[in-house]
Amino acid sequence: MFTLRPIARQVLRLPKWTQIRSVTTLDGRPYIYVFPNEAASGESHVLSLLPSRPTNPSVPIGITSKLPPTPESFKENPSFLNILQEVISKYAHEDPDNISQAQMMVSTSGANLSSGGVLLTGQKARRRRASADSSGGASGQGGAGSAGRGGWIHVFDERRPPEYGRIPWPEDIFGSLEVDGEGKFVDGNGNYQPSGTYRTITRDGIIAPSPFLREKLVQRLHEIESQ
Repeated sequence: MFTLRPIARQVLRLPKWTQIRSVTTLDGRPYIYVFPNEAASGESHVLSLLPSRPTNPSVPIGITSKLPPTPESFKENPSFLNILQEVISKYAHEDPDNISQAQMMVSTSGANLSSGGVLLTGQKARRRRASADSSGGASGQGGAGSAGRGGWIHVFDERRPPEYGRIPWPEDIFGSLEVDGEGKFVDGNGNYQPSGTYRTITRDGIIAPSPFLREKLVQRLHEIESQ
């Protein structure tokens, strides 16, 4: 005759040393990761678009002595800026936001922007700021032409979208793309021209490229980090 024996439940016990490390990100910028700067004697932090501690010195966005970073506490990484411009030059003409700008600029329903400007649609237009000093400071930079003539559109940081019909501040402009009279990018890629005025961080916050360009930038940084 068989005897039923109680089966003891085996409890999975994790080793005491097992820990789950949390990854810190910037408030309002969940795609920017924060790491202690082990190379510095004082307290500072390394900022990166990659979720693991950078080992290649070209990868970090920069270093900040406090959080959240400010223009005074932050030191930008020139190598990162070069990579940023490399990625924008290669992919800006494929960004849906820039394609939309180019088409709107030459549309018969587009505004006459002979003084230079950027046409925004969708979420960017709805997010435009109402401050009185919003974008006029960059009017001398040039921008989109009037409807049907072509011209230039600006590739800009989304931390401070400009008013409708205005162009961004120079410190927010990555560069510009040339558009023909049909709303297509000249030579297929828009002949991207860096602005030379872009700043990684301003009073409006740290770098915030479009989702499309950010994805391309992260891919490139992964490639560099793995080399």
